[in-house]
Amino acid sequence: MSLDLVPMEAITTKIHLIREQKVLLDRDLAELYDVETRALTQAVRRNIHRFPIDFMFTLEEREVNLLMSQSVISKTLGRGGTRKPPMVFTEQGVAMLSSVLKSERAIEVNISIMRAFVQMRQMLATHADLKRKIEEMESKYDEQFQIVFEAIRQLLVEDEQPKKKIGF
Repeated sequence: MSLDLVPMEAITTKIHLIREQKVLLDRDLAELYDVETRALTQAVRRNIHRFPIDFMFTLEEREVNLLMSQSVISKTLGRGGTRKPPMVFTEQGVAMLSSVLKSERAIEVNISIMRAFVQMRQMLATHADLKRKIEEMESKYDEQFQIVFEAIRQLLVEDEQPKKKIGF
């Protein structure tokens, strides 16, 4: 199978921050694996002992409502659509899925998802490193550059403003 089975952007856009954790929704994973959500959740339930709370959890009603208001999940959830709240999987939970879903596609998709999580961590680390370097430069140079540093700081602050979190 191809290493470009699923483009990185297709994965990273599906990663959400819920309860201070980066997670993927069951339906998004099912789409990536090219299986029905029902089949994915059924495989997980059969192997529930492999999925402790830090690997997978089910969304609470208020989290579902928040996701619906952000158009992340269908508004039909609970209104004639899916009757059960979505499961969400952390990075470790996604890794565990590879032991539950044994198809070649699941293996390849899991590799791509793991790479997406690593890429996100690297981007966050790079951002923090850049901020530290700018602060070091700021302390070395005189006031004529303060305007430049202030403009850069404003750009960094805008990037750092927390995205709307789901959960608590």
